[in-house]
Amino acid sequence: MANIIEFSGPVLVSADEERQGLWSVDGTLTFQRPASAPDRVLNGWVLPGLVDAHCHVGLGVGGAVDEHATLAQAQADLDAGTLLIRDCGSPSDTRWVQQRSDLPRLIRSGRHIARSRRYLRGLGHEIEPAELVETVRKEARDGDGWVKLVGDWIDRDVGDLAVSFPARTVKDAISAAHDEGARVTAHCFAEDTIDDMLDANIDCIEHATGLLPRHLPRLVEQSVPIVPTLVNIATFPDIAAQAEPKFPKYADHMLRLWERRHERVLSAFEAGVSIYAGTDAGSVIRHGRIAEEMKELHDAGLPPAAVLNAASWGARAWLGAEGISEGASADVVLCSEDPRRQLRTMDELRHIVIRGNVVR
Repeated sequence: MANIIEFSGPVLVSADEERQGLWSVDGTLTFQRPASAPDRVLNGWVLPGLVDAHCHVGLGVGGAVDEHATLAQAQADLDAGTLLIRDCGSPSDTRWVQQRSDLPRLIRSGRHIARSRRYLRGLGHEIEPAELVETVRKEARDGDGWVKLVGDWIDRDVGDLAVSFPARTVKDAISAAHDEGARVTAHCFAEDTIDDMLDANIDCIEHATGLLPRHLPRLVEQSVPIVPTLVNIATFPDIAAQAEPKFPKYADHMLRLWERRHERVLSAFEAGVSIYAGTDAGSVIRHGRIAEEMKELHDAGLPPAAVLNAASWGARAWLGAEGISEGASADVVLCSEDPRRQLRTMDELRHIVIRGNVVR
């Protein structure tokens, strides 16, 4: 006997398209009324399951965490309505998460690729420039179509943020990833790092705190999105305070990046740059904060429909995942109010359904 759920409320297929009449039959969505009566009827505004486009499952403060901790991370994201995660670097082998039908779908990026002694210890591969191309090739083959570079970090000799690898080497590495059929994204705090990444034909920019007017037309022309991770950028004042005694130039730079975070995200949105929601959960950022990231994007000036697109319809299409369509997996969340008018309704989701199973 089929397991049937009827969704009795409005169905938001996109920001502009609202439908009535949606069912889940054995975990598959359909707009056709089943012959049998539903086992459950769920009411509320229906959206595709939320997307955290920058998340680190299996990563803790010191590096890899065990399966128990990884499970708790994934469940915290699930409980927040995140049903699809693009992992942005993890030292743990999280393939087992992908085999669990009761956990969010996971797109893996493998490990971070960073410059030797220029990143947080235990998180990624720490290599020299001569090793970059082959390391990228390996991670491209090992992941699920994404590679994560650490584009910049503090250089203690300079006393400020500085690029991790020479521009020519980065270009060769990204070309190698593309040859392997993978896309590349990069951690970019500083201004000049974004120039190097765009010159190298990067596929996505993480954080993008150094975004300047000169970058905007290039991001649009090259179809390069940004994932601002604003709940993580909120930690910059604390980072600056800790660094100030030894690295005052770096501390000042981080504070200035933080102060202009909302302004730069809004300028990107207004220029037509694609923006996706990501929390940077893992390490010091706890999991399950997608609603907070959405609020931060709204505080930056994005209208509710654009915020929802960044965390649902648009993000899913970008990652090649199904939304709400005939025959799609029943991965949806239900809100008490129309989130296009009351974004705060995302803070307390009424129902979460993954693969046709009701989480709540």
